[in-house]
Amino acid sequence: MRHIQQPGPDGPQRIIAHPVLARAVDVELPRGVSLLAALHDLARAHGAEGGCLTLSGGALGPFAYVIPALAPDPSHAAYYSETFRPAGQTRLDIAAITVGFRDGAPFFHCHGFWTEADGRPGGGHMLPEETTIAAPIRAKGVLIAGARFEARQDAETGFKLFTPIATEAPSAATANGIAIRLCPNQDITAALETAAAGAGFGAARLHGGVGSIIGARYANAPPVDNFATEMLIRDGLIRPGATRLDVAMVDLTRHLSAGVLTPGDNPVLMTLEAVLTPA
Repeated sequence: MRHIQQPGPDGPQRIIAHPVLARAVDVELPRGVSLLAALHDLARAHGAEGGCLTLSGGALGPFAYVIPALAPDPSHAAYYSETFRPAGQTRLDIAAITVGFRDGAPFFHCHGFWTEADGRPGGGHMLPEETTIAAPIRAKGVLIAGARFEARQDAETGFKLFTPIATEAPSAATANGIAIRLCPNQDITAALETAAAGAGFGAARLHGGVGSIIGARYANAPPVDNFATEMLIRDGLIRPGATRLDVAMVDLTRHLSAGVLTPGDNPVLMTLEAVLTPA
């Protein structure tokens, strides 16, 4: 299986998971406000500390994003490109988003795919500080209590990455999901199956799904050989030996691809964040 050497030592935990109370939501985010403010308000209104959601429809503008790039020095295995700011309104097709905190303030990690005003399709890592909702967007997924995603410095990758941190352990009677982070160089399918089994889920539904893998090997599409990617999971159902992960990604050449991942041959590059609930 493909492997990318990270600049720091492997962390002691390869799958970080905490039990949560997950509350399903399916709402419309209003136009004219920043995406970050809209999501923070949504979580606060439900007594939650964040969550993992899929966004679809609507439009963004102003809007800024980056794509993967080669690292400029050995302190990272890969890095980010310059910032792109499309003119006009950008029509959102789909995005996966993790909502949490960084340096004590609301923050999100979001990978999306869209069509720019000139008709060009695009994808990448959306910047919280520069993304405004121009037309209402549907947000569907889960909000969580009992743990939250918090950006912390990661010695292995050199990045400040979202990690689930327990805040108040839900009781066994109320916990109905797990917030997870997968660390680099482990097959994404196998790791998700391990996480679901560890939570006692015979099968699990994946919510959110923001991260990166080392290129891609699809069951139904040509492979991606460029190692640096930004990926989202469009649909994820975890079952022992029968997991199906339908993903979309952009690589460092701006190439867009999508398909169902081949189990056993798609290692995590930097991270994967998600919430799993019983299916």
